[in-house]
Amino acid sequence: MTVESSAARKPRRSAAGKAGTAGTRRSTRSTAMQGTEPELVQLLTPEGKRVKNAEFDGYVAGITPDELRGLYRDMVLTRRFDAEATALQRQGELGLWASLLGQEAAQIGSGRATREDDYVFPTYREHGVAWCRGVDPTNLLGMFRGVNNGGWDPNGNNFHLYTIVIGSQTLHATGYAMGVAKDGADSAVIAYFGDGASSQGDVAESFTFSAVYNAPVVFFCQNNQWAISEPTEKQTRVPLYQRAQGYGFPGVRVDGNDVLACLAVTRWALERARNGEGPTLVEAFTYRMGAHTTSDDPTRYRHDDERVAWEAKDPILRLRAYLEASDLADEGFFAELEAESETLGRRVREAVRAMPDPDRFAIFENVYADGHALVDEERAQFAAYQASFADAEGGN
Repeated sequence: MTVESSAARKPRRSAAGKAGTAGTRRSTRSTAMQGTEPELVQLLTPEGKRVKNAEFDGYVAGITPDELRGLYRDMVLTRRFDAEATALQRQGELGLWASLLGQEAAQIGSGRATREDDYVFPTYREHGVAWCRGVDPTNLLGMFRGVNNGGWDPNGNNFHLYTIVIGSQTLHATGYAMGVAKDGADSAVIAYFGDGASSQGDVAESFTFSAVYNAPVVFFCQNNQWAISEPTEKQTRVPLYQRAQGYGFPGVRVDGNDVLACLAVTRWALERARNGEGPTLVEAFTYRMGAHTTSDDPTRYRHDDERVAWEAKDPILRLRAYLEASDLADEGFFAELEAESETLGRRVREAVRAMPDPDRFAIFENVYADGHALVDEERAQFAAYQASFADAEGGN
């Protein structure tokens, strides 16, 4: 059990913090990879073996074979959708894409832990959580294609629009949770962010407000080891979950590649929130297998051997090994799922290419309720600019 709400562990003094050279930082990272990091909550080993955990077993004790197969299906289809979106960006159909490759267990496990009346505040990478909340995958792509500013009604699924500004959604989630508490509802709020966002002031302010007002919010940090090109060790001298101690609420580190552990820990944290016990920080210790976004080249700042080590912890292969060893799924199930994933890929491709171009002048609408002279002037200038293309074509 890694929950710590009172007594803090002694902060580590890393070689990186002492010497500050690139070489010692890399050495510190290697040491961390070898197991000197704190113990985490794990229910499935990388080999797919079920391990006991007295603190959290009860939160998945009643899970059925159908539900286990459902978790596997969720991860497979989410990965297939993500791969298709990456391919569409490479083909020029999307302007940008933020892949979740490797983080499927963290997102599906936590997403399936939420209730319908809970409210979710994502970043821009929570495609798996969106899937769990019933958001059509094709609706996630409009913003990345540049045809809309979101693509879905947040109140339709209690799933907020993607947030590009790093860390600001934690403030939105905290304020919403404070409102939930004042309304007397027993629902909870969950806010997703990454290890990079944990260094933002917005996140620190969210921790302060949520603790002081005992807000029913779960802060779910997906520590995928890299904030674009900055490793976690350059952001903190202690494990991220331990930051909760200074704010007066519990923090727990969970194996982010173990979908069962993520499901159990998130259920526990959400239950605390609904029971009026205040906020929780969950650090899902996982790994971003791909680039930060499709405009990033991870080979410039991390080594291949690091990725290879994490490939052995693949969340999908882990659950498949458990299903097969427990005789909970046969080849027919996996074959049907493969066919379903291909159908999803085709649907996504067709939907993206069929998206209509937006009204070019819509950007000027709703800036001011009653209009504005400067906006009118800019609209006229833009109209003249657009007309110049028609004139050029006519001249040819």
